[in-house]
Amino acid sequence: MHSYLEFEKPVADIEGKIQELRALAAGGEAVNVEDEINRLKSKSSQTLQDLYSKLTPWQKTLVARHPDRPHAADYVAGLIEDFTPLAGDRNFAEDHAIIAGLGRFRGQSVAILAQEKGSDTQSRLKHNFGMARPEGYRKAVRIMDMAERFGLPVISLVDTAGAYPGIGAEERGQAEAIARSTDKGLGLGSPTVSVVIGEGGSGGAIAIATANKVLMLEHAIYSVISPEGAASILWRDSARAQDAATNMKITAQDLLQLGVIDGIIEEPVGGAHRARETVIDRAGSAIETALADLAGKSADEIRKHRREKFLAIGRTLS
Repeated sequence: MHSYLEFEKPVADIEGKIQELRALAAGGEAVNVEDEINRLKSKSSQTLQDLYSKLTPWQKTLVARHPDRPHAADYVAGLIEDFTPLAGDRNFAEDHAIIAGLGRFRGQSVAILAQEKGSDTQSRLKHNFGMARPEGYRKAVRIMDMAERFGLPVISLVDTAGAYPGIGAEERGQAEAIARSTDKGLGLGSPTVSVVIGEGGSGGAIAIATANKVLMLEHAIYSVISPEGAASILWRDSARAQDAATNMKITAQDLLQLGVIDGIIEEPVGGAHRARETVIDRAGSAIETALADLAGKSADEIRKHRREKFLAIGRTLS
């Protein structure tokens, strides 16, 4: 059974009726329900397609945060062979909010940076809901240094509500760590590809997303602040998050038009959680294409390409 979002209630009602009919048939009732089940399946599929063809920015936010959506660990498991995790910032501690390491992506050695939210209560607590502390960003810098030293491309997977805002993180230099990670990403001589797979929030996201190619899943979001946070600041009312989401231009479609991202990875109808392997494979193909576009460039050319990309953001509109 799927976990249904609020706006998916029409689909939930239809699929609930399908389950009732199947239970009736399994109970030995002398009724032929196959025709009715097939009719309801067709209706459910069409209803889902209609809903997802006109999602609002707030509805996309809900889809991006769906608990069953594939997380960074799923992409690493599905796309990276011989993954070797590397831990610690060589200064304070290991931060499980950012998975980092080396592996092989479709025959090519790469470095991986991935923000992991966790998929159940225990793993969410372990990964701090994907909100990295300073040591997470210092670990990211260490991995990027290693990638540059050995000439490895960097693939980053972004999925965070933002960097962790706790007192301990601030005491250990959260803002400085984010700034240094961002700066390292901008100046890296290795080709970099970043994919926003769910929620890309604030500096916590861009700290590992300053890439030559930035891609987004179709129903992912990417913004300087969460809709709830923006509503609290602008209107002092977090209940107006829907208004904030609409006005902030946080969807992949808006950001592609503004030049913030370079491409959109199509999701299956109903979101990535309804066909996890399909969307992971599509992300892999998009990453492969992006890396191929950057192949053969010198370190200086890579830096120039990235610099021009970020300086051009917002200038694509007349």
